[in-house]
Amino acid sequence: MNKYLKFTVIGLIVFLSGFIIATSNNQISDDTEESNIKPVEEKNEHFSIDLQYYPEEKTKKVNHKLDSLFKRIHKRHDFHGSVLVAQQGKVIFKGNYGFANFSKKTKIDSNSIFQLASVSKQFTAGAIMILRDREMLKLSDTITEYFPDFPYKEVTVNHLLNHTAGLPNYFWIAEHKWKKDLAPTNSEMLELMNTAGVNRFFRPGRKFDYSNSAYFVLASLIEKVSKQSYATFLRENIFNPLQMHNSYAYSFEHDAVHTNQLDGYRLYRGWRHAKIRGTVNDGVVGDKNIYSTAEDLYKWITGLNSGKLISEESLNLMYSNGETRYGRKIPYGFGFRLDFKNNEKRIYHYGRWNGFSTALTQFTDEDLVVIALDHSSFRSMTYLNKSVKKIVLNNFKPDINDLIYADSGTSTAN
Repeated sequence: MNKYLKFTVIGLIVFLSGFIIATSNNQISDDTEESNIKPVEEKNEHFSIDLQYYPEEKTKKVNHKLDSLFKRIHKRHDFHGSVLVAQQGKVIFKGNYGFANFSKKTKIDSNSIFQLASVSKQFTAGAIMILRDREMLKLSDTITEYFPDFPYKEVTVNHLLNHTAGLPNYFWIAEHKWKKDLAPTNSEMLELMNTAGVNRFFRPGRKFDYSNSAYFVLASLIEKVSKQSYATFLRENIFNPLQMHNSYAYSFEHDAVHTNQLDGYRLYRGWRHAKIRGTVNDGVVGDKNIYSTAEDLYKWITGLNSGKLISEESLNLMYSNGETRYGRKIPYGFGFRLDFKNNEKRIYHYGRWNGFSTALTQFTDEDLVVIALDHSSFRSMTYLNKSVKKIVLNNFKPDINDLIYADSGTSTAN
C-alpha cells in the first residue's frame, strides 16, 4: 500500500451495504498497469461511515486543552465555527463555537452547514477520478475533445487538476463581460469564456498557477461526461454513498437555500458583523460552493482514504505531486496541496470565500486529521492547525484497542 495511505484506517471499521464491486478485468485508462482495486462501475453504492471515538476518560485532558484553545481563538480572533480532530481513524475532539446568526444570536452546532470555499476542489477532483476509474475519461484527454469551442488548445484534464493549464481568471471575465442580471451558471460561464477573447496566462504545462478557472471547467466536464448536473453527480456518487447527509453543491441565485446553511460575515465598526452578499461569481460551482459540516468532511476523508470510493491508484495520483512539462515538481496533487519537504508533512487544503475560512489537514506522519470551518472571516488557519497538532501530540497517546462508536463517549464543546 502507498505510504500516504498508512495513516488512514488504523482501527477503522467500514461496513459495506447495498453495493456491487466491478469485476471487469479490462485495463484501466491512461495506459497504466491494472490496479489491484478494480474500477467502480455501479452508481449509488453505500458505505456505512460511522464516526468512531476514543473513550471519554482517555480524551479528557486533551479535550480540556483543545477546548481552552478554541475559546481563546474565538474570543481573540473572532472564530465562529466548528472543529473536529481525529487520530488513527477515531475522533478525539469535536467543538462548536460562536454564532450561526449574529442578529438572532443563534449558536453554531453540529448541524451548521458551511461553505467550503476552495476545500470544494477535492470533491471535484474526486469526481473526476471516479469517472476515470469507470473509464469514462482519461487524464490525457484534451478539453477540446469534449468542448470543441473551448478556445484554449492542448489543455488536458491533468493540466486542470494540478493547476498547470494557464487559463485566465473567470472571476475577471464574469465581472467585466457578464451582462445578465443573475449570476452565470457553469454552462453560461463556459460559453462566456469561449467567446470573451481573453488570452491565457501561459501555454499548458509550463508552470504551476493556482486556478479557480481550472476547477470550474472540470465541474463542467463532469456534467458533460456523466450527463448529470455537477450537484447530482456528487450527491449520487459521493455524498449519498458516504452518508454525508448535510453536504451539497449550491449555486447562488439558482438553488434554494438549505436549512442550517450559514451566511458568511465580516467585521465592521469594531466587533460588529456584517453579512456578505453573493456576487456575480457565486453561481459557478466546482472551484467552490460545496457546503458541508465538520462531521461530513471527516466522513469524506475517511471514505476517500478507505479505497472504497475510488481505486488505490487514483487516490495515489490525488496525493502525488504534479509536474510541469520541464519535470519540475509542484506542491499540488489533484484537489489537495502537498507539503512533504518540511518536518511537518501535510496533505491539506485551505479555503477563503465570502467570509468563510476553511481547512482540512492530514498530518501524515502523526495520522492526525484536523478540520476547521469558520464563517466570520477568520484569518489564522495555519496557527490553528499548528496549535492543535502541538496540543494533541503533547497530551494524547492513542490506544488502538479503545474503540467505541458514535453517540457514545464523544466530547462536544459549545
